[in-house]
Amino acid sequence: MSIRPVKRIVTAQPTMEGAGVHLHRGFGFGETAETDPFLLFDDFRGDAPAQYQAGFPWHPHRGIETITYVLAGNVEHADSLGNRGMLGAGDVQWMTAGSGIIHHEMPHGDPQGRMHGFQLWANLPSAQKMVAPRYQDVQSKEIAEIIDDDGTTVRVICGEFWGKTGPVDGIAADPCYLDVFVPAGVKKSLPVDAYRSTFAYIFQGSGTFRHASDPMGVLTERTAGNDDDLVRDMSGNRSLIFFDTGNEVVVRAGEEGIRFLLVSGAPIKEPVAWYGPIVMNTQAELQEAVRELRAGTFIKH
Repeated sequence: MSIRPVKRIVTAQPTMEGAGVHLHRGFGFGETAETDPFLLFDDFRGDAPAQYQAGFPWHPHRGIETITYVLAGNVEHADSLGNRGMLGAGDVQWMTAGSGIIHHEMPHGDPQGRMHGFQLWANLPSAQKMVAPRYQDVQSKEIAEIIDDDGTTVRVICGEFWGKTGPVDGIAADPCYLDVFVPAGVKKSLPVDAYRSTFAYIFQGSGTFRHASDPMGVLTERTAGNDDDLVRDMSGNRSLIFFDTGNEVVVRAGEEGIRFLLVSGAPIKEPVAWYGPIVMNTQAELQEAVRELRAGTFIKH
């Protein structure tokens, strides 16, 4: 096994999207080579309904897949094909926009007003840009959860991990999407495919992904003079870790444990032409999509 060293660490930055939803963006609307096949990652959370309840009104998508994972509160959705539904805590929706869909997503807080979820965009290869749209709505109870002897807990949303397969399937990027909790002080090795783009996103607790040969750790402040120190930022973290090559990721949890998403996918390695929620391969394809939106011919299926 070869351990993936940490290549780069960034902090998700505050931004606003939709009709005024306050969120933190890990990456998106920039260079895509490092994250291919993934295009965008957002962390939306808060306990003030005024910061999220305006939601994401009707908007189009084409050429991508969107993955919504809800941890607290719920998200109501509807689309131009007549689909309607509600995602609750622990639920996942994987939407393949394909040739085009127009939908809206409206977040609602739990009884305490809290809302928390993630959205990840995955690219579609050119051969699948215009496939028929589809949804996979997955309830929390359908997601396999593995508890190891040391207390490490992994929810397998998509892909295969430790002998379990996630309920979301048929995704072009063939990703592995995991929700991982490692208890305080535990050091854990997690296998990943050596040929896939891989990132981790910390959203609870603290820890480090460095090892003896890796000069980088995880984020913010370190204890002076201690080469093995742990991150001391316990504020919900929002640290995004990009890894170099290798077939395992090593993490050591801080004093309150660490919870993070571990996501990997096979790079598509195709040109990306991007205009808001529409992602194609060429500018001509983008222009055609915009013309169709204006002409009312955007929806194909």
